Amino acid sequence: MTTAVQVKKLTMVQAVTDAMRTMLEEDESVLVLGEDVGQNGGVFRATDGLFEQFGEERVIDTPLAESGIVGTSIGLAVNGFRPIAEMQFLGFIYPAFNQLMTHATRMRQRSMGRYTVPMVIRAPYGAGVKAPEIHSDSVEALFTHIPGLKVVIPSNAYDAKGLLIASIEDPDPVLFLEPMRCYRSSRTEVPDEKYSIELGKASYVKEGSDVTVMTWGAMVPDTVKAVEKFEKEHNATCDVIDLRTLYPLDKDTIAESVKKTGRVVIIHEAPSAGGVNGDIISVINDTSFFYLKAPIQKVTGFDTPVPVYSLEQEYLPSSEKIISALNTTLSY
Repeated sequence: MTTAVQVKKLTMVQAVTDAMRTMLEEDESVLVLGEDVGQNGGVFRATDGLFEQFGEERVIDTPLAESGIVGTSIGLAVNGFRPIAEMQFLGFIYPAFNQLMTHATRMRQRSMGRYTVPMVIRAPYGAGVKAPEIHSDSVEALFTHIPGLKVVIPSNAYDAKGLLIASIEDPDPVLFLEPMRCYRSSRTEVPDEKYSIELGKASYVKEGSDVTVMTWGAMVPDTVKAVEKFEKEHNATCDVIDLRTLYPLDKDTIAESVKKTGRVVIIHEAPSAGGVNGDIISVINDTSFFYLKAPIQKVTGFDTPVPVYSLEQEYLPSSEKIISALNTTLSY
């Protein structure tokens, strides 16, 4: 006899809360800390209800000091806890960059494996919700350059719960980026029970045979809409791959798809210069270069700060730009 899995339709932010509640219930070493994460439930209400359920010793309001939040989390982690630190916005993490760069990610190597740092930093990020530019930064590439730090980005509620649980259980530090545009834009069926999604594994959002389209975060639903329109207008089909983890990249899935289609479009809202698109192209050069039938196309944000909200939509990759890139590679 099999037992049916109970599911409920959740927004991404509800799934994030569900993941933290699941782990707080299961493991007393799990803590949540950050600015206003207690009675206020966090700036986006991601920790809503956790303070009432688990109390002030496990859901901890901190001073407004990001370097202190991350530094405290490092100390907790090397002493047997599994802290989940919240940044109110990714653009506020810069004062804590030193803690990440010189301490959290080097502890395992410096101690020759005696200590690990099992901590998660959650940070909302990305444009499209009409916030000021430092609230809207998409600077994930700054962190994929730090050895020892995994960088994870979900695009839907199901992945958010599974990836966050996997991140909390990981023995090393994980930066968990939550695209603000996805927080409440849709609902996905999410199991009540605990499950995890392996870090470093991409997923096929849809499969095709003519073009490989790679993206992540809030650009996933936008890309799928553009690809569906493109496929209706052309006799072509596309692989759409949600990378989900930007460090380490899923090199096997990237190579597998490129060998099948021979044509590639990479889409992200972050600036192009120094972006993750360069790492993906490097993987293709190493694994599947001779299968390419056309130059790789990329559709990205501009190499500028995110503009004022009235111009945000001009900054973000549009459906027209995505379809134009698909046309360019298919007609080469």
